[in-house]
Amino acid sequence: MDIRGRTALITGGSAGVGLALARALLGAGANVAITGRDGARLDEAAAALGAAERVATIRWDVADVGRADEMFAAVERRFGGLHLLVNNAGCNHRGTLEELTVDEVLHIVDTNLRAPLALTRAALPFIRRAGGGAIVNVASLAGRVPFAHETVYCATKFGLRAFTLALAEELAGSGITASVVSPGPISTGFILDDIDAIPDLVFSQPMSSAEEVAQAILACVRDGRRERALPRTSGWLAHLGYLFPALRRAVAPLMQRRGRRAKAHWRQELARR
Repeated sequence: MDIRGRTALITGGSAGVGLALARALLGAGANVAITGRDGARLDEAAAALGAAERVATIRWDVADVGRADEMFAAVERRFGGLHLLVNNAGCNHRGTLEELTVDEVLHIVDTNLRAPLALTRAALPFIRRAGGGAIVNVASLAGRVPFAHETVYCATKFGLRAFTLALAEELAGSGITASVVSPGPISTGFILDDIDAIPDLVFSQPMSSAEEVAQAILACVRDGRRERALPRTSGWLAHLGYLFPALRRAVAPLMQRRGRRAKAHWRQELARR
């Protein structure tokens, strides 16, 4: 898809990957609407982005899926159409399944899976009316290989990946592409602000930056490729771990030791900031 002059809505766009993507899309000539639950953070993000005539902010908890049509219609009125939806907003409550409350379990499911499904369904008529476009969902390598202490998060990202790949089949030839981007750990507050609660295994893989993930999303928008994983080597390892679970379990202690060392390094880096 040619991005210049098109309009994108990015959920969770006030920080991290969402903000990095908004900046990249603006640089490519698109209009951008970003959503978030915190109005002050949205205002800060808009100020950082500049280009006020091409940026809209929407205070919205995407788990409130009943507002989707209203939000998409507002973007359509502001910019003349909606061409791209990026389901980037996500959440996690860490710990074993038994340690989580029912409300925490449902919060993860509502934000990471229910909302993207419902928002995609609501966005499709708008994207068709605009002449075509793209849906990109941000999943995780946790949606390609399971690990303990992240059971609900893994389940939602597995589901989001499966949904996207099935949707891509459904939309083939329609002028609308569907893609999923599955990053490993990202050096944003989603992980680093809660570093002590993150399983060591997560840190066994190289960190990607928010900008690198944003570029992977942008590439999917442009070429319609159905799936990208990053770092690429981590994507291959996750795929092998899924295909050969006995091998994954055998190397898990080694990966945990590696992750423990990397986690200690990141703690030191954070202490210097």
